[in-house]
Amino acid sequence: MTDTLAAPVAHELEVKHSRFIVHAAPAPSPETALAWLAQVSDAAATHNCWAYRIGGQYRFSDDGEPAGTAGRPILAAIDGQGFDQVAAVVTRWYGGIKLGAGGLVRAYGGSVAECLRLAPRQPLIAWSELAVAYPFDATGAVHAALAQFGAEKRGEDFQPDGVVTRLRLPSDRVDALKTQLRDATRDRVRWPDG
Repeated sequence: MTDTLAAPVAHELEVKHSRFIVHAAPAPSPETALAWLAQVSDAAATHNCWAYRIGGQYRFSDDGEPAGTAGRPILAAIDGQGFDQVAAVVTRWYGGIKLGAGGLVRAYGGSVAECLRLAPRQPLIAWSELAVAYPFDATGAVHAALAQFGAEKRGEDFQPDGVVTRLRLPSDRVDALKTQLRDATRDRVRWPDG
């Protein structure tokens, strides 16, 4: 399971008189990543190099630094720290001393890696929504199983022959919940949405 950031974070360092400020934030979509990057980038800085990773989608920019020395190392740092749905921008103010290609890669990638290493994490959880139908006399067993598997009740519809409960739970628990409910109700549950 991968993580995203629990909250936006920042980190600052100086390398040979150049100042680097890293900003990283959770980004659930490319659109939110690009909007956030536009918001935190500093037009007065020498460079605003960035990257984001959202599942299989990613983008990065060297913003005028030599090709491959900034955006790609930032993306590699996001991936290397095991994050997903994260955007990072490194704002650089040039200090008068050239760092060379290797120095730039270390400064950009290293600053983001350090920022993310210290950042609060939040696990990314895939959720499923489903409905379960059951007879009235199975209500106690069903509610006990829902609580055991951390399912959130989203609503209940009472019908003449029983109850239909809409619920939400982590996707990786769906099969185990279905087995538990089948066993606990002696196979008297139905799954209306499939």
